[in-house]
Amino acid sequence: MLHEGRRKAAQAFEPIHPIIQGVFLTSPSGPSANLYWLPSIDDWSVRIAEIERSEVGEAAWNALVALAGVKLDFVRVGRLDKALMRLFGDGPPVNLATRPIRLAVLASSTTAQLASALRVAGLRRGLWITLYEPDYGQYRQELANPASGLYGFAPTAILFALDAGHLVGDVDPALNPESAEAVVHQRCDLLQSLWRSARAAFGAQIIQQTVLPVFPPLLGSNEQNLPGSRAAIAAEMNARLRAIVGAEGVGLLAIDAWATQLGLDAWHDPVLWHRAKQEITPRAAPLYGDLVARLLAAGQGRASKALVLDLDNTLWGGVIGDDGLQGIVVGQGDPLGEAFAAFQTYAAGLERRGILLAACSKNDESNALSPFEHHPDMVLRRSRFSAFVANWDDKASNLKEIARQLNIGLDSLVFVDDNPFERNLVRRELPMVSVPELPEDPALFARCLADAGYFEGLTITAEDRGRTALYETNREREASRTKATDLNGYLASLEMALSWRTFDRVGLARTVQLINKTNQFNLTTRRYTEDEVAAVMTDPSAFGLQFRLTDRFGDNGIIAVIIGRVDGAGLCFLDTWLMSCRVLGRRVEEATLAVVVEQAIAHGATELVGCFRRTAQNGMVADHYDRLGFTPLPGQPGDTERLYRRDVAETAHDFPITIRSE
Repeated sequence: MLHEGRRKAAQAFEPIHPIIQGVFLTSPSGPSANLYWLPSIDDWSVRIAEIERSEVGEAAWNALVALAGVKLDFVRVGRLDKALMRLFGDGPPVNLATRPIRLAVLASSTTAQLASALRVAGLRRGLWITLYEPDYGQYRQELANPASGLYGFAPTAILFALDAGHLVGDVDPALNPESAEAVVHQRCDLLQSLWRSARAAFGAQIIQQTVLPVFPPLLGSNEQNLPGSRAAIAAEMNARLRAIVGAEGVGLLAIDAWATQLGLDAWHDPVLWHRAKQEITPRAAPLYGDLVARLLAAGQGRASKALVLDLDNTLWGGVIGDDGLQGIVVGQGDPLGEAFAAFQTYAAGLERRGILLAACSKNDESNALSPFEHHPDMVLRRSRFSAFVANWDDKASNLKEIARQLNIGLDSLVFVDDNPFERNLVRRELPMVSVPELPEDPALFARCLADAGYFEGLTITAEDRGRTALYETNREREASRTKATDLNGYLASLEMALSWRTFDRVGLARTVQLINKTNQFNLTTRRYTEDEVAAVMTDPSAFGLQFRLTDRFGDNGIIAVIIGRVDGAGLCFLDTWLMSCRVLGRRVEEATLAVVVEQAIAHGATELVGCFRRTAQNGMVADHYDRLGFTPLPGQPGDTERLYRRDVAETAHDFPITIRSE
């Protein structure tokens, strides 16, 4: 509902709208302005167009929810909201887990540009938000009048979004310190009276926006020495608000802190302020909406409860199963190691305030536990984790198990993994789990998780601080596996391509490195020198293969090395088969076998003979040849070393991977 004055202010925005859309809206000045922790999708335009053509129904609703969960700018938010209102203006077609929210935005400036972002942010967090705005500048009158539209709306949440000019603009820079302090207290007392009136009238959740620091300093870096300046008063008001909101049960919308982090220009445009009285620039609307939705979700107990962490290259640099305890990177004295330690420190802080920690790693459990128990520079220790799952199952299934162990819903989990394959697998199989899109540099992991706001809280209790201890006695419960997730559809959608070539001089150094470094997915852990690998290249009875895997997320690099030797009896002995653990669960082994069979036949072989030599670290591949259709040779004592055979003429497995030679 817009008063005529507000309509005119909004119309002043129209003549420069193309400029804003082309420059301001599509060029965020800070990394957080465009919700960078959410994933991007390439076919957004196609998908929104399909929704716009769709009919009312649950399928359209689910499609809208999915698009709300990706990175959006102001223009896309508006288009998504338009489709949402056309299809579901009267309410969602499904029963949501949360109560509907009637949000009144009590503002002193134009906030129409924020409405779409508020609704879409609610959609992203499972909230159905209906909005009400009083006529322009009438928030006090409506709050005081039981016959007003505000009372008819009966809000369940109220956002006081009062602009800096309205709160601070008329102060006298010549005020002495005592008078300046009196002004701060008087204006914060006024806000307190508004909160109390609103709560008495509606019993609503109250959110107070901080004062955006829009005023240029008059003195410079030492503005505090001019206590009557608008910049100084605004800063003191924000400090005072932080001191009083807790006792009042009010949630703080700390846009001043975000302006400090991103820069004021990401939030406020003086041109738009003077032309349309918009204190918050449309460019910041997606983030603004998300910040409000976080507080509303926290008010309904909908904040996430557990942080689930991958281990290799997430909590430390390197792969513990391959690099060993001495080879992983974490701790002081190394920039990368310090970055991982800093992220662990942040995770430890979350645990201390009541967030449950869980580990979800593709690893042998003994390898996964080793750094927590023995590495001197680890900040996190095993005792910090309320659940610890390390095996070779897919991570979607393991997240179900973690939720079961913790006795919380999957929608309470935040899953952090450096691997885009694992992130997108979980998003596809478990869309209710929050999965931030991590930056590549671990120095930015903590900031990303904090910016995403999954653990937004309003208060902290003694129970919160002791929550991990409540799970301590349950940590050793026997795991009860849930039904494994069906991965076939997801794997097919990856558009995987396995490229192979024989050993060559270009890749010689990398091949030798992989042979001598890989421990976990390594059937024999047979080591080769560079000269020995070069000898395979010139041996007519042998072949050496190197494999690279690409998919729609990018290039996984060299992921496998295989060496085969063919004797005069037509037996092809596979004395080396190793693969990178980062491609496990994608059926790459079967595609690789198809290439091995082809090369064995080309070298005159009729049978393949594979060898598994057990070590302390390669237990994950003990059944490798069984799964590929090989048969154990009879009469083999013990299980330290076993041989398996397979006829090259046997039918190959089907797999969702394109194979090509380089």
